[in-house]
Amino acid sequence: MNDLLAYFKIHDTADLIWLGLGVVAQLMFSLRFIIQWLVSEKQKRSVIPAAFWWFSVIGGIMLLAYGIHRGEPIIMLGQGLGIVVYIRNLMLLHQGRKTDLPSETKS
Repeated sequence: MNDLLAYFKIHDTADLIWLGLGVVAQLMFSLRFIIQWLVSEKQKRSVIPAAFWWFSVIGGIMLLAYGIHRGEPIIMLGQGLGIVVYIRNLMLLHQGRKTDLPSETKS
């Protein structure tokens, strides 16, 4: 067991907590694909719901924090740039909702 902990550079409780955060972050980030798939299957067409972008932002921030803690420049670069894209997509969704005209109803 000690060899496994050493392999993952876990030397104390704080390292173990950070590893747990990294695992949860990756699961959060991966759930966005499952959500996108389920929504698309339900609508019988390819759809990217707002939840996809929210899971991207939350998972991305968590992974960025993990990357910073671990000193992993590849994770920091990838997630840092990705978060900008995810937030911009949420902004575009929000702007689109504000500019959509209410649908007309026939009486």
